[in-house]
Formats: sequence, structure tokens, C-alpha cells
Amino acid sequence: MSLSRVVVALGGNAMTGPDGSARPDDQRSALTAAMEHVADLVAGGTEVVLTHGNGPQVGNLLVKNELAADVVPPVTLDWCGAQTQATIGFTIADALESALARRGRPRPVSAVVTRTLVDPADPAFDRPAKPVGRYLPGPEAARFAALGQDWADFGARGWRRVVPSPQPCEILDAPAVRALLEAGVVPVAAGGGGVPVVRDASGTLHGVQAVLDKDRTAALLACVLSADTLVVATDVACAVLDYGTDRERPIGRISAAELRGYLAAGHFAEGSMGPKVEAAVRFVESGGRRAVITGLDGVAAGSAGQAGTVVEP
Repeated sequence: MSLSRVVVALGGNAMTGPDGSARPDDQRSALTAAMEHVADLVAGGTEVVLTHGNGPQVGNLLVKNELAADVVPPVTLDWCGAQTQATIGFTIADALESALARRGRPRPVSAVVTRTLVDPADPAFDRPAKPVGRYLPGPEAARFAALGQDWADFGARGWRRVVPSPQPCEILDAPAVRALLEAGVVPVAAGGGGVPVVRDASGTLHGVQAVLDKDRTAALLACVLSADTLVVATDVACAVLDYGTDRERPIGRISAAELRGYLAAGHFAEGSMGPKVEAAVRFVESGGRRAVITGLDGVAAGSAGQAGTVVEP
């Protein structure tokens, strides 16, 4: 193992255009830019594992499902997760290998379509709450609800499909990721939190209709791989307290216990900064040396504890 092993979790801003657009060219351009920062970290001698979100990409596939349902069979959420892992993974591999070659530090990069085991008894399956896909008018949403989907009213923006988001229990393909690391390869793994699967009474694995939080899975991945540091790369420089008020203030270096207290007090929105803070706290409480929440341009400095919100024991 190298001096430092870091898991970098890339947020959606690393894979879409500045306006959030997810056209193929936008995604390629965004990932090419993001990999310049990651390449600095790898070229500096750090052992890196990459993971990433896939929300916009899965949303696009769901729209294709809706529009083409009369022509080709719609695919389930587990298939959407697997497809987007592969697409984003090979794009990252191409971009990072090129960035490393330009630095005179060539390294192979490989994507692993990763399965994440979840508990079929997880209460999230009884309370679907994670929004996916696009907003639709009420009558159109009702048509899909009649087919067995769960939809929720988001007010003026319209209705949106909601699905279960269970807790990740085990990263089944972690041995493959570890083998790549030991062979000197930079792995891209557990994209979008991994493909959610359950094990039935016979021991057989099955994909399920759910999506996983990529930051929670990133924390688990970092623990399983005995990483020193978890870097959650997002579209802001750090986490802040009292966000959106005149008392707003950035969080620099902080203990996991203190940050958990702020999390419990409701300082971080569930749909945005909340899961990132939770992941950072979980990793450090599980024995990790350091977790960092920072912007893409702070990945290298953040891994050394010199940028962003730095969470330590």
C-alpha cells in the first residue's frame, strides 16, 4: 500500500455542464476538466479510488423509458444504475489516463460495474422518498402511478417519481477493486452508490428497484479499502452552518462528534449537503483518518487536509 490511499467521490457537477445539462458533450467536457484535478493527486504519488454520482444520467434513461415504452421495453432502476456506471466509468478512464500521460506519469484506469448489497427489510422500501427523473404535470404522473410507480407532488414544479433509497450494507465487488489497486490500476467503482441488489433465501442475488446515495456508499467503500482519507468533491468549497442566512459561516477543521451534532440540529439539507456530511462523519467514526468536503479544485489540497471542511477524530 502506498503512503496514502484516498477515495474521491465526485459530485454531479463533475459530470454535467455549468448549467446542469447532461448532453454527452457536456459530460465529456466536465469529466475531462475534473480529471485534471484528480491527475494532480495521482501524479503526486497518492493511491486513488474514484467513485461518482449518476443522478442526471439515470434521469435521462428514465425519460427514454417513458418516451420509448411503446417501442422497446423499459429497463429497471438497477439496469439504469449499471448502464450509467459503465458509461461514466469509461469516460473517466479515458480522461484520467490522458491527463496522467500529459504529466509523464502514465497509469492504467479501469471501471468496475459494482454491486452493493442492501437489506430487503430496510424501511426505505416501505417509504419511497428519493426523487428521480423529471417533473411531470399531475395527470401525466397519475398515468405512471397507475402502473405501480410512486409519485409525489412537489408543488409548482409538478410531480416527480420517488423510489426507495436503502442503506448500503456490503460492496460485493470490493475484492475486484482491491485487486486493481494492488496491480497499480486506478479503479473507478461503486458509481451512483452501486447497483442495489438483495440476496434471497437461496443465496441468489437480485437487482431491486431502488437508488443508493453515492456518498454513503463512498464512505463504506473507503472503510472497506482501508483508505486514509475520503474526499467528497462537490460544487462548493466547504460545508457551511446556517446556510442561506445572514449568520452563514464556513466550516473548516472540525471533529466528527461536533459535526454530527450540527447534522442532528438540522444544519444540512437532506437532499444536498446532508448526505455528504453524514458520509464524512461515518468514515471518521469508523476509523478513517480524515474526511474532506471541498470543491473539485480543492481535491489535491483537501486530501492533505489543507482545503475544505476537514473532519477528523
